[in-house]
Amino acid sequence: MTQGVKSIRPFIGAENFEVSRSFYRDLGFEEVILEPKLSLFKRQETGFYLQDYYAKDWIDNTMIFMEVENTDEFWKELVYLNLTKKYEGVRLTPVRTMEWGKECFVHDPSGILWHFGEFF
Repeated sequence: MTQGVKSIRPFIGAENFEVSRSFYRDLGFEEVILEPKLSLFKRQETGFYLQDYYAKDWIDNTMIFMEVENTDEFWKELVYLNLTKKYEGVRLTPVRTMEWGKECFVHDPSGILWHFGEFF
């Protein structure tokens, strides 16, 4: 393949579409509504599609890794947002340091597991 790649954007589902839309906006993503049941959420050049569709097996097995500049600072911002009080089901796991880098975790309101981290 000689064609350049511009982006990769996974599709994720939502148990409650409106709650998830609000959660991702609070997390700092800009929402672009594409259709009544489909939105693009982006931060800088990174993005994903959120759809008003829920399949428990799919959601329970979805994990996304997003690389950030500074995991410790990102964690402080996450805590400040108070997402666990604002959204039922949201869970945060503090920064862990591994051989390859650092990461922290967020379960969104539907249960999707986000890894936010940096590589050494």
